[in-house]
Order: sequence, then C-alpha cells, then structure tokens
Amino acid sequence: MWLFVLFIAVPLIEIALFIQVGGAIGLWATLAIVVITALIGTNMMRAQGAAAMRDIKGSFNDMRDPSEPLAHGAMILFSGALLLTPGFFTDTVGFLLLIPAFRRAAFQWLKSRIKVQTFETHTTYQSRPTPRDPDVIEGEFREVDQTNKVDNTPSGWTRH
Repeated sequence: MWLFVLFIAVPLIEIALFIQVGGAIGLWATLAIVVITALIGTNMMRAQGAAAMRDIKGSFNDMRDPSEPLAHGAMILFSGALLLTPGFFTDTVGFLLLIPAFRRAAFQWLKSRIKVQTFETHTTYQSRPTPRDPDVIEGEFREVDQTNKVDNTPSGWTRH
C-alpha cells in the first residue's frame, strides 16, 4: 500500500514544485535548473560509482563483509535514476544519496530494520598440486554385452 501512495505522492509533489518554481523564476530558468542538476548529478554519480566499485572489489579481495559497500553502490545507482528524473523533489533526494554521511546514516537505519544473514565457506588448499600422469585418461566405463546385440547398423560415430 505504501508503494502505491509513493507512486501517487511523488508526481503530485513534483507537479506542485514545478508550478511554484516556474511561477517564481519563469519557464526557461526552471528548465535550465532541471537540465543542469541532471548533468551535475550524472558526473557526481559517475565519480562516486567508480569509488563504490573499488570499495566493493576491495571488500571481496579482503574477505570483508560486502553489505555496506554494496548498499552504498545501490544507493548511488538509485540516486542516479532520481537525478535523471526531471523534478526538484527527486533531485533533492538524489543529491542527498550522493552525500556519504547521508548514505551511512541511511545504511544504519536500513540495517536496524532488516535482518541480514551471513554464511561462511571453508576451503582447504593443498600445498602442492598432485602431479598427474599425462598418459592416463580418467573416466568411467561400462561393459557392453556383445552376445545380445540386436542392431548391427553403424552408430554414426564411425562413418566412412
């Protein structure tokens, strides 16, 4: 139900803000602000998205919990979608999501509301790989009884 309310409320808020801002500063200034915020937001999102990808890769390489870097990356991606959506309300929320302190606070709030389950894997490593004989081919076999064989036509594997 709350998602339905959100889909109704956000466009209504945007329309009201467009009417108010457009009436105060004019049509062309309003459109210029919308385009400029989209361009600035896209550049900021690109830079912060690259940093978020480095953090995610670093957490995987260091075997750390990747939930916070992944959440930051998702929030940056969502902020990009909001910044590309024309409007003042969505731009405000998008710019807020580009502020690292706001993302950390949002992550802590989400973390307190969501139960995160983790798992661990244990891998054993051999100090040296076992040498294999290059003349040995591993496989499985099954003996075929040739006495009860009914079909003597070629199988297709040995066409001449």
